[in-house]
This record gives sequence, C-alpha cells and structure tokens, in this order.
Amino acid sequence: MVDSLDPQVSAPDLDLRLVRYFTAVAEHRHFGRAATALHITQPSLSRQVQQLERQLGARLLDRSPRGTRLTEAGEVFLPRAKALLRSAAQAAAHTRAAAEPHRMTVGFTSGLIVTPAVRALRHRHPDAEVQTVHLKWDDVRPALLDHQVDAVVTRLPFPTERLHVTVLYDEPRVVVVPLDHRLAGKESVTLDDIADEPLPRVADPVRNAFWRLEPRPDGRPAPDGPLIDAIEDKFELVAAGETVALAVESVAGVLRRDLTTVPLVGVEPSHVVVATRADDRGRLVTAFRGAAREHLTAGG
Repeated sequence: MVDSLDPQVSAPDLDLRLVRYFTAVAEHRHFGRAATALHITQPSLSRQVQQLERQLGARLLDRSPRGTRLTEAGEVFLPRAKALLRSAAQAAAHTRAAAEPHRMTVGFTSGLIVTPAVRALRHRHPDAEVQTVHLKWDDVRPALLDHQVDAVVTRLPFPTERLHVTVLYDEPRVVVVPLDHRLAGKESVTLDDIADEPLPRVADPVRNAFWRLEPRPDGRPAPDGPLIDAIEDKFELVAAGETVALAVESVAGVLRRDLTTVPLVGVEPSHVVVATRADDRGRLVTAFRGAAREHLTAGG
C-alpha cells in the first residue's frame, strides 16, 4: 500500500495559501467563522478549499447543518498541514535572518527594563538594527516560536519547550493590599497569614498555580478571587478591597499609590529570565544573552 503523503512519491505542488485556508476551517469547524478570521468571503474560501481537495484527490471536509467536520482524510492531513506551515514559516524566517544578519527584535514584559542590555548590544554591534517590543505574558512563547521576536526578557513560569532559558536574577514575591488592610504595615507575612484571602485567577494554569501558591502544603486551595486578564485589573480589584494579590515589588511599586506591599516569606521567588529559541545560535542572539546576563540585574 502506498502512502499518498509519502514525500518520495510524486505529488502535486501544494499552494501554502490553500493549506492555511484549510487549517483555518478545521480550527473553527465552520466556513463562515473561518472566512471572517481570514478576512475573505465565504464563497471564496469554499472555492479555495475545493481547489486544495482537487490537488490532493481527497475530500477533506464535510459540511452539515451543525457545522463542518473533518473527513478521515482530513484528520490525516491536518497535522501534516500544520507541520508544513510551521516548516515554511521557519524556513522563511531563517532565510531572512541569513540575508539580514544585522537585525534583531527584543521583547519584554511588564515591569522589566531591557535598555542596559540593548544599549550594550548596540555599542558592541553598531551595524546592528536592534528593535524592542512590549509583549503580554501569554504571548512570550508564541512570539518567539513564530519569529516575531528573537529574545524576550520576562518572568517564569511559562512553557519552555523548544526554548533556551537563562535565569538572570530572582525577585522576592510580595502581597499587595490596600492601605487600610489588616496586613498593611507588617514587616513580613507567611502563607498562613493569607490562607483565607481570595486571590485573583488567570486563565493559564501554570501561572495561575504560581501566583496563587498552589498546591499548598496543607492541601487547601486558595479562595477564588476574580478571573483577570491584565495586571492592571489585578491591582484595581485589590484597591477596591475585593481581593489581595501576589506580585513583585518592581511591578506593584510603580503602578498604584493607593496600595502597599508586604514581603511574603517562605515561598519561591519570581525568576527573571532571558528566553530565546533553542536552535537560534545567531551572533546577535548570542551577544544579547551575554549582555542580558551582564547588565540586567535585580534593581538594575
């Protein structure tokens, strides 16, 4: 039996644009929603997918009143289609990097300063074009793997598969409370002092566990506070008296004057890191890692 997806077998040239359209429909399970996401009309999207099916000689999608589902051939093709698109994106990015070896983009997340390392990199490589961009915490890994940035200075935790991560320094965690809270003004607090205090939740399970101190030694879950998306939301809820929160002093101390922080002892600190793609050994990336280790320090 011959596998029609075997790269050694003669096959039609695939239009990556059509492959991308197919993966969008497969993701949304609906032609209309996929067309909206792709910014094209639904009839045009249908024609493009049909063209791909003709190229492959197989029906990939079945429509029904309840939406669109993958055929057996579609289920087989989908992971290969995604891998093909990833490979194409990486090939393009690596080619651009080879053709433009003097460009680099450095990302950073809230409360972190990359200026000293960027300045040092520009000084050592005056021919380089070094750009910086602020990222949301949830975008760190996708931005690196999609080659939107080449390095990111951020805080753990986040998924680090396929990334090279170097810890630069640690920041102790603090409890953020309103000025009139019962813990305000204390020299320090422990986990027992906030055991009954609600803490905000975030969608990412890894960050949620870290900033809610879960699992706890006694097995009790932290009381649920509101679900938040941005750190500004967290501090607004604390100021309103709806919750307390964990943070690091460098972030909490600059965003609000109506809040105060209390050191939290007996817990793991927050780790500030520089992250790059694991397979990126470019001269500018390597130089930035060194500059970050040298110039980005606690309180620096």
